[in-house]
Order: sequence, then C-alpha cells, then structure tokens
Amino acid sequence: MNSRDLQQADILQNRYGLRVAARLSAGSEQLPHDISERLRATREQAVARRKQPVAVARLRTAPAVNYNGNTATLGFGDDVLGLWGRLASAALVVAMVAGLITIDLVQEDDRATEVAEVDAALLTDDLPPAAYADPGFLQFLKTAATQRAPSSATQ
Repeated sequence: MNSRDLQQADILQNRYGLRVAARLSAGSEQLPHDISERLRATREQAVARRKQPVAVARLRTAPAVNYNGNTATLGFGDDVLGLWGRLASAALVVAMVAGLITIDLVQEDDRATEVAEVDAALLTDDLPPAAYADPGFLQFLKTAATQRAPSSATQ
C-alpha cells in the first residue's frame, strides 16, 4: 500500500467515525444525565486513542539482489540474527552433525555384526571348498542364520 492509499483509508475511516458519533449523539438525548456523561467520557477516550500515531510498516528498497543460478534473493545488508540467533543456529548445526555421526556409527556397527555372523558361520560349519566360490553362498548363510535365530529363541 502506498501513502496515497493509506491517506484515503484514513479519510474514509474518519468519515465513518463522524457518522457513527452523530447517530449516537442523536439517540443519547433521551438518556439520563449520568449515562450520557459516561458515554461522553468514553467517546473522549476513544477519540484520544484514535488520535495516537499508528505504527506504519517501514518500506525500504533492497540495496542488493543476489543471483544464484535461476534464483534471486534480496540482500538488506544488515544482520538480523544477532548473537543469540547465531548461537542458536550454531547449536542446530552441531546437533545435526552429531546426529549424522551417530547414524554412521550405528550403521557401521550393524555391518560389522553382519560380517561377524557370516565369519562365525564360515568357521563353525564343515563346508567343501567349492561352497566358498558359490555366489549364492552368502545368501544361504544369511537365511540359515535367520532360521536358526527363532528356533534358538524358543528353546
């Protein structure tokens, strides 16, 4: 909204207020004195509040337009985060890095456990040497390990 639109809206609002005040004043002639005095005091308070300056949105132009490929961002050149905003951002980055490291460690542990199960199966079973060259041997060991796990849990 530009300043002309704001001025027109203010004029229309004032006209509406004057019409409402005239209508209320016309109806207040039949009221008792104490009620009319309270209404007058309330109207004065409303007018006093209305005349206080209203906060207007501050419009300003961006001093810089930053282009990155097919996107553009406006740069205002001032730091709106401050110290606490920067600390909060840094804490979030640290938490995210710690989460990624934890995920990597858990996955690495799972892979090591899986390899250890395969090695244990290789060392404890009596197999012919041709079985080690079979491409489906690893899958056989995995299915055998999963079949043994539920049967050992029931014992």
